[in-house]
Amino acid sequence: MACFTDDDERKPPIMSDLKPVHQMVSSCTGAVITSVFMTPFDVVKVRLQAQQRAQLSRTCFLYCNGLMDHICNCAASIPTHTENHNWYNRPIPVHLNGTVDAFVKISRNEGIQSLWSGLPPTLVVAIPNTVIYFTTYEQLRTASLRYLPGNGIDPPSWVGGVAGGLARIWAVSVVSPFELVRTKMQAKSMPYKELVKLLQMQVTNTGIISLWRGWVPTILRDVPFSVIYWFSYENMKTYANQQQPTVNFSLFAGAVSGGIAGALTLPLDVIKTHRQIEIGEKELFSDNIKSSGSTKQMLANIYRQQGVKGLFSGLVPRLAKVMPACGIMISSYEYAKRFFRSRKQLDTVE
Repeated sequence: MACFTDDDERKPPIMSDLKPVHQMVSSCTGAVITSVFMTPFDVVKVRLQAQQRAQLSRTCFLYCNGLMDHICNCAASIPTHTENHNWYNRPIPVHLNGTVDAFVKISRNEGIQSLWSGLPPTLVVAIPNTVIYFTTYEQLRTASLRYLPGNGIDPPSWVGGVAGGLARIWAVSVVSPFELVRTKMQAKSMPYKELVKLLQMQVTNTGIISLWRGWVPTILRDVPFSVIYWFSYENMKTYANQQQPTVNFSLFAGAVSGGIAGALTLPLDVIKTHRQIEIGEKELFSDNIKSSGSTKQMLANIYRQQGVKGLFSGLVPRLAKVMPACGIMISSYEYAKRFFRSRKQLDTVE
């Protein structure tokens, strides 16, 4: 006959207080809210850059609206009719003087909906990616409670870092082929039949592993970011005794954790940006484009030419994007989880 102490009776079961479906809906909610909030800012940034053609002189450029990176084809010339061209190259009859001015003039000339250009392709891939990532993180973190000593409730902060890194590897691995498909469709506007034939030809010629092209540079940046982010976030939760954090706390802690992770992984982000553009140009135009070398070589070249400052160039713009995106994402996610917890408690009472 098993014996239980008073402490054992008070100890909650070692399991998540929410079902996986609740975690999935919560992460989906966070992804949508983050995209809706952050997309207008990156649309304005890209349009300001497009106004100065030298900054978009390459055949591809990278666009990120807080959740995902997008490789866009800007090699085509600008047509005379606004409606016939991609959103990032639409000519505006007036000059844009800064961010606020761009918000006003783009809304006035093209309609306010233009500020959310590029949102649909984000949601198509970002939502599954975010759902896989956050749900895997929660499941791994919860599973750790079964094997770690302690009170069965709060795992140490490093567990969050490890779970975040493993969750990111899994999410990137699952979504990478869809990212490749989306890149090809965005760049060449090809119909589905042609796309299927192209992918079949690619698999036949270069093997199925080619569908994961770009996996390594993505992992090299995103996994360290996830490890640092979740370690910092879980550490702040423990320090502030916020194991079921409020929206205000998660907004602050998410932004700070995202800032720490964004700053520490900036050199890897610089390399990944170059890599993605390079991979995009190969996918869209020619496989003869010369590679920039390994990640180690690229880091060494930047350090040799520009020193430490070169490795951390663009720190302020990166933090200006990463911090609010991380804060909005995690606070929306935590709010949705609190909603499901309250519903669960009401159902239990009834």
